[in-house]
Amino acid sequence: MSQKTAVKTRAVAVENRTDPYQIGAARVESDRFWRWGDDNLLPVALALMARRSTTHRRIINDKADYIAGKGFSCDEQEHLLAEFIRRANGEGETLRSILHRLAFDKSLFGNAFLEVVTDAAHTFLSLYHQDASRCRIARDSEHVLLHPDWSRFRESEARTLPLYPRYEEQEDGTLRTVIHYKDYEPMFRHYGVPAYIAGMNVSAIAYKTDRWNIARLDNSFQLSGVMMLDSSVDNDADAERIVRLAEEKFAGNPGQVMFVIREGAEDDHSRFIPIEAQNEGDWQSLHEQATSDIVVAHSWFRSLSGLDYSSGFSSERILQEYEVALNTVILSEQADLLEPIRASLTAILGVDCSSLEIVNRPPTRSKPIYMKVWEARKADGLDYDPEDERQQQFLSEITKYNIKSIN
Repeated sequence: MSQKTAVKTRAVAVENRTDPYQIGAARVESDRFWRWGDDNLLPVALALMARRSTTHRRIINDKADYIAGKGFSCDEQEHLLAEFIRRANGEGETLRSILHRLAFDKSLFGNAFLEVVTDAAHTFLSLYHQDASRCRIARDSEHVLLHPDWSRFRESEARTLPLYPRYEEQEDGTLRTVIHYKDYEPMFRHYGVPAYIAGMNVSAIAYKTDRWNIARLDNSFQLSGVMMLDSSVDNDADAERIVRLAEEKFAGNPGQVMFVIREGAEDDHSRFIPIEAQNEGDWQSLHEQATSDIVVAHSWFRSLSGLDYSSGFSSERILQEYEVALNTVILSEQADLLEPIRASLTAILGVDCSSLEIVNRPPTRSKPIYMKVWEARKADGLDYDPEDERQQQFLSEITKYNIKSIN
């Protein structure tokens, strides 16, 4: 579908098979920007830590999955809205896939960026997720600078877009803006701070305790120690040769054993002096405490992070903690992410978004699929209306619609 066709058919998404980042855009006069961290590379450090800490990464993944939900539901009479849910941009991405990336970035970085594309006639609307690690706030605090590698910043490679709700016309004739989501933190104006900020050190501890166990495994759990060798050597080369031979014979992993060569005597007194560690229990306790602290720092729950499965699968506890997470974390995050999206849909496409909702479903089934929506809402203690046609649907119908929306 070309842009010319889009004008005639009032298309939902602009056809743009190229990377949206590559489209030329107006640039601010200065390349100055607000640094994200002391060295402007805090996102790189946060991403690296998330790749190394098992529990930390699991919680980020799970929070993004729960916040994105299982898809969207809306009034079937709103055909344009239903089409937008299935295809939110020219790349054919669904609205849920975009929301999932936003939720992931916000959970990881405390910031997320969404590019909104339209034209002066409002004949289409496209939403593009922008990798938060590529984005920085310009010094005028009214633009976002996008660059593929901030460790090698070049002004000629940067792209500049206005911050929502300001739109600016681009070289391709489109109007674009960027919605900046950020977690509030006192003393931080230009960037948000991730919720787990107080748990960064314990995430590092969990990673280091895992690395310590890997080192022990690589060394076949052999003890570290000092190998005293009796040998007569004439030069350093001979000493080096003896050490290498001893390593091949005695050391499970080079570096775990220190070799000391002394002048040989008539009797060979070579021996291994082990260095026995008595702190294995301390390491285990440290790892368990760090894991618990990570969960607390994320404002999350153990059973939703897969931490208590080894002690038995308790569906009742999982459902209880899911309900708490739903009402304290998930719903509020969903509202924050959807509010500007709803506003853009209404302002640009003129659709009624009051029926647009994220389908939330617990990790274990708690209600039969033959239950009606109003019955399920009543069971959850929510407002319900048996006369509402939308609440007359069975849960199985919503599930079926959700699967179609995702596909």
